[in-house]
Formats: sequence, C-alpha cells, structure tokens
Amino acid sequence: MSKVVTIGSGFGGLGAAIRLAAQGHDVEIFEKRDKPGGRAYTYEMDGFKFDGGPTVLTAPFMFDDLWEVAGKRREDYFEMVPCDPYYRIFDANKNHFDYNGDEDFILDQIAKFNPADREGYQRFMGTTQAIFEKGFIELADKPFLHFTDMLKVAPDLIKMQSYLSVYRYVSQFVSNEFLRRVFSFHPLLIGGNPFDAPSIYAMIHYLEREWGIWYAKGGTGALVNAMVRLFEDLGGKLHLNTEVDEIVVGNKRATGIRLGDGTFIPADHVVANADVGFVYNNMIDKNQQSLYLRSKMRLMKYSMSLFVIYFGTKRQYRDVGLRHHNIILGQRYKHLLEDIFQKKLLSDDFSLYLHMPTMTDSSLAPEGHENFYVLSPVPHLGSGIDWTKAAKPYRDAIMQFLEDNYLPDLQENIVTEHTIDPLHFKDTLNSRMGAAFSVQPILAQSAWFRPHNRSEDFENLYFVGAGTHPGAGLPGVLSSSIIVQDLIGPAHSTVKAPRSMTTSQPIKATS
Repeated sequence: MSKVVTIGSGFGGLGAAIRLAAQGHDVEIFEKRDKPGGRAYTYEMDGFKFDGGPTVLTAPFMFDDLWEVAGKRREDYFEMVPCDPYYRIFDANKNHFDYNGDEDFILDQIAKFNPADREGYQRFMGTTQAIFEKGFIELADKPFLHFTDMLKVAPDLIKMQSYLSVYRYVSQFVSNEFLRRVFSFHPLLIGGNPFDAPSIYAMIHYLEREWGIWYAKGGTGALVNAMVRLFEDLGGKLHLNTEVDEIVVGNKRATGIRLGDGTFIPADHVVANADVGFVYNNMIDKNQQSLYLRSKMRLMKYSMSLFVIYFGTKRQYRDVGLRHHNIILGQRYKHLLEDIFQKKLLSDDFSLYLHMPTMTDSSLAPEGHENFYVLSPVPHLGSGIDWTKAAKPYRDAIMQFLEDNYLPDLQENIVTEHTIDPLHFKDTLNSRMGAAFSVQPILAQSAWFRPHNRSEDFENLYFVGAGTHPGAGLPGVLSSSIIVQDLIGPAHSTVKAPRSMTTSQPIKATS
C-alpha cells in the first residue's frame, strides 16, 4: 500500500483523496484551517450559516460518479435540489432575464429584449454542444504533460474558434448588447475575463442548460462534509489545524512534507490542492526547481480577486424580485472589466453576484431572517490597492447600492456581517497575488500551457484545483482529481481503476 499525502481539503483535494483511497492507497489530508473545504469554507455566525463559495453547483453527475467510484450512493450522503431559474440577470435599469433548461422559456426571455436574436441563440447553442463534447468530455480529464499532447488537439481548438474570446464568439450569433452579456459572463465564474477567455468556455452555458444548476441542501458546506465523511468511510484521515510548511524534495522526487511544527511526514506521492503559484514560490526549495519552471511560474498571469460581504438580515426579502442566484450587471461592462483585469483599478461602479440561498433553504438562517452574500470582482494584489483602507468605503458603496436598488432599508435590518477581500485570499488561502481563482484562464495559459497536473520537475508531485489543468470551477477541479487518480493509478495491480468521465456519458441528475 502506497502512502499519499494531500495538502488542502478543497474540492480538488477531497476528490483526489477519495478516488485514491478507493484505489487502495493510504491517504491523509492536511488542512491548515479549522474546517475542511478550502474556498468552500463555511462561516457560522449568530445562527446564520454562510457558504464561502462556490455556490453554483453544476455537473451534478460528477458527484454521482465520485460516489460510485467509492462504491457508495451519493443520495445516502447529501441531497441536491434543482434551482429554477438558474440565474436572474439584471441590466443597469433593473430589467431582468431569467434562464433555465427550457429552450422555449429562454427564447421568450430573449424576445423581451430583441426577438431577432432568438434564431441566433439557437445557432449559438447548436455550436456549444460540439465545444462541450470536445472540451469537456474528451479533454477535461486528460493530462497535458507534453507539448505533443497540445499539438494533437490544436486542429480541434482552431476548428472551435478558440482564438476568439467568449464575448466575440457569442457576438457572432447575438446582436443585443445586454443579451451578449447574458450569454458571455460565465468566464467570470472561474476567474476569467469574457473579453480574454477563449471561446471554449462557452461550453459552460451548454453544461448548465443540459444538466442544470443545483443546490446542496444545507449549503455547500453540507457537500464538503459529505465528501469528508465518504473519505473517512474509505479509511482516509483528515488533519485540521495542521499547516504544511514545506514539500521536501530530492533527486527529482518529493519525499514527503514538513509541517509547521517541524514534523516530517514521508510519502510515496504528494498531491497539492494548495495554490500552485504559492506552492512553487513558497513551499519547494527553489534550488531544486529548474530555471524553466521558475521562469514559467514567474510569467503566469493570475485571475482577478473578489470582495465578498456575507450578511444576515432580520427582515425577509421575498417580495423584491430576487431569486436564489442574482447577477447585477452595471452600465459599464467591457470598460469595468478592463479596469479589473488590465488597468488594475478599483472602479467607483461594479457588477455584482447576489446570493440568496434562503430562497431555497430556510435552515441557513434563524426563523424569519434572510441569508445573503454579495460578491464583486476586484483587481488582484498586483494593483497595489491598500485594502486596509479601501475595504470599508467599498463595502459601504456596495451596501448603499443594494439598499437603493434591490433591498429596501437593508442596513438597518442587518444583524450579522462578515467581509473578505484580496488580503484574505493571500493570507488565509495562500493564493498568490490574492487571486481568487489562481492562474487566469486565457488561451496562452490553457491545457499544456497551464501548470501541469504532474510537476515538470518532480515525478511524484501532483496538482489538483483551480491553478492546474483544466481550471477553476467545480467541474474543472473535480476533473483535475480524475487526472491525478489516473496518473498515480491503483495501489495494487489487481485493483480495477475506476471509470473516468470519458468511459461513460454524463447522465442528467435527478433530485
């Protein structure tokens, strides 16, 4: 039996640990915080339960597959329920667009803004299926360890117009500006700029429409706890409040990890769910790293960061026109994103994601109360913004905007509140540059160009999570765990390797 050490308990780390434990490995997870989940950490305050994120649950079949790999039934561990609509998306004048998996419903929504775009949307959807089948089904759970791997898929990437941004790709089919934003915002959910992210990410819209947006009863934290329970049922061990200080390497191999208290834990394989940029910059002796790898990591571009306010109110807001997932797009779109991604400026205006989970699950707040979080994309710490000074006025501006436009008398009804900013991503989550989604998803940082799932320098060091292939978002990080499972292989040759996504087509999940 081989020993696998996993650093971090985010979805990628938990997914890999479960898969490897199911293959007969002795797996231990080391987590620096007092709860598992990584970015999906749960905050509990004054009777409220706030999901740190992610809150948009897509590709539910991947969770069913994970439990099947372990020989268990997902339904015995947690319950998923569908969200309808998936999102309510507001323009700057508070007109809204709802979308779900019903094409006729979506076409009626399109007609409210521009009837002529109905036919264009249908053509757009016709192309996204091919992108999904190539980009997700065939490539998402396959490692790109050699440049020849990239050359093999280059013709398909060109055929799919991956050289176009998601926004430009959508604009070929849709003419109304607001509708272009509605069908191109998805890269923001994984740390990308719709004007830079390659068009392959248009498959997210297809993925959502085919398999829906789901909610785990009890919140994302309930899903994390279910995965921990599954891992422990397989014999895995989770260590909380245990920070890893170093990945010990020698002779092009990782020999184990050294904890913050100096304890050395030997390992046959090390799986890092920590931020890949932080790992190479802070956790591995640079003298043991190649000049090529150090240069590659130094030149990486990182995603934007986030400013998030979690708040609970003593008043319920069921009659103000909000839904579970709300996206509020400001008047500016392209120029706001330029401020965030290129100019690294903190703008006076913003676009927001407003999460209202008590619309679906009242257990997340005391009776008669409401649970929210509001998220604003902001530049990463390469901007030089001093968040010790900027956080309070930025928070006040967002809350005043919500009170003036969506949540009447909001601030006098707040009973609990917690805020995180880019410093949280840097100091608590060990994310390089305070980036919320690690390496930015652009064409020049995709597939082989992205940090590899198996280290270029150390043959038994593996990466899962947002910073490696295929990227951020639940489907991406869970796919990275499949890649690592396949790269490491079963502990014993007699153990049958679990199936991956490509050996069976996804099945639409049911609640």
